[in-house]
Amino acid sequence: MIKNNIDKIKLELPEHVTLVAVSKTKPIEDLQEAYNGGQRIFGENKIQEMVTKYDALPKDIQWHMIGHLQRNKVKYMAHFVDLIHGVDSFKTLTEINKQAKKHNRVINCLLQAHIAEESTKFGLSFNEIETIIASEEINKLENIKVVGLMGMATFTKDKEQLQKEFSSLNTLFINIKNKYSDINILSMGMSGDYKLAIKCGSTMVRIGSSIFGNRNYLAS
Repeated sequence: MIKNNIDKIKLELPEHVTLVAVSKTKPIEDLQEAYNGGQRIFGENKIQEMVTKYDALPKDIQWHMIGHLQRNKVKYMAHFVDLIHGVDSFKTLTEINKQAKKHNRVINCLLQAHIAEESTKFGLSFNEIETIIASEEINKLENIKVVGLMGMATFTKDKEQLQKEFSSLNTLFINIKNKYSDINILSMGMSGDYKLAIKCGSTMVRIGSSIFGNRNYLAS
């Protein structure tokens, strides 16, 4: 079932859109089934769970940290994480750089923009993102690389609202991309809204329940 779900979704995705299989709370057996079906990019929102799965699964998997990031836990994943989606402060970039340096690595990062109406969503303002990217300080962080932006839309079925939020982030993404060659990823869209997100410019979608089935929230 998992392989069939992945195949179906990949057929729908344009070539330039990357699929991140959101595997949080799912058992290692489910990830192995997805891996056997050809999936190589997995997203987790808790570092300890991601570390456990990294230790157990093949090493050609790209691990994405998609949840809110606590700076004091960066050290646990710095030796293997491929992309960190939810960076919402310069202090966090500094910590990621510090931990990446210990492993002689460069860790790719996305700056998380606050696009939702919900105050519970994390993220930087558009002005803060532009300030960070243009700052001299970021050039001193040689062990991180900001490669794009990420946003989480309001939890709603209102397509007009979603389109407004996705489109606003895409406008910012295009403006920054035109100035900085390293910026090439726009991560937005999940199981319920990824098709709309792609229409609004997303190049990376984070899909969980449409691949693995309903999530066990008691385990999250």
